[in-house]
Amino acid sequence: MLFRHFRLKYVLHYSRLMSMRISNQWLLLLYGLPTKKGAARVNLWRQLKKAGALPLKTSAYLMPDEPEHHERFQWLAQQVRDGGGEATIIHVTEIEGLANDDIVRQFNEARAADYDVLRPALNELLVRNKKRRDESFATDLEKLTRQFEDLRKIDFFDCPRAQDVQMLLKRAANLRSAKSKASPQLAVRKFLGKTWLTRPRPQIDRVGSAWLIRKFIDPKAKFVFANIPAKYPDAIPYDMFEVEFSHHGDDCTFETLVKRFGITEKAVLKIAEMVHDTDLQDGKFQTTECVGIDQILKGWAKKGLSDNELLERGGECFDALYQQLHK
Repeated sequence: MLFRHFRLKYVLHYSRLMSMRISNQWLLLLYGLPTKKGAARVNLWRQLKKAGALPLKTSAYLMPDEPEHHERFQWLAQQVRDGGGEATIIHVTEIEGLANDDIVRQFNEARAADYDVLRPALNELLVRNKKRRDESFATDLEKLTRQFEDLRKIDFFDCPRAQDVQMLLKRAANLRSAKSKASPQLAVRKFLGKTWLTRPRPQIDRVGSAWLIRKFIDPKAKFVFANIPAKYPDAIPYDMFEVEFSHHGDDCTFETLVKRFGITEKAVLKIAEMVHDTDLQDGKFQTTECVGIDQILKGWAKKGLSDNELLERGGECFDALYQQLHK
């Protein structure tokens, strides 16, 4: 029930952010506080950070132009004035030297950093549960879930990193419930000529899964990228929240595909262990071989390679690894 609630909020959130992107309008808060008001300045900074505002300069913050954000800025501006300072709220459609896409990217980078703080805590929680040191598991999971929900409220442009945390939360919840029956194996012939969908900026599990699909399921498979499956209703989604081919129980997406399509080659099973350890960082199989590939993929992403280029080049890395392991 908890994760159905997540999915509903995710769809509503997506609808709201679409209207923000279309408007391309911003609220700019400019303020100044007396030098001696150090405590007031720190308090204001904390409130702006909690609200998800983007700092442009030392005393300038940006938010999407929405009524609720305008009201929040009004309260903060009044707080500044009450403290002996000055504050102004400006409605703008563009900022010289900063494209709207750059602003959205900066908002997403800020949220990605916030989500990255949650991931180690969730991974530690998962490892602790496996070792049955789980007296406070439910309490800690609830706390992390609340933190995630708070971040979603200020994730104005649907940062892709949210789904990584969302899937970890679901995995943690699944480990607390009884194991489900094994899903039936699928016939490869029914998946020929299909288009597969995954999230933008693919990393180790998504790139490895794309290689696996083309190597063992459909050599001519096509791939598209979006943050929610509804954008490509005819495509097969993978490594996304609450879809068939994703994280299930203790498995990453690569492992799910291996099991669902009955792939038994030893080299592939070994690669599955490597992808698991690199993606989930739980040390289950004590492998490190895919860490290098993961770092290379992240480096290529920073260099600006497209999503398709990441799949193609990453696929070459996996193909070389497969050839080395295949005997």
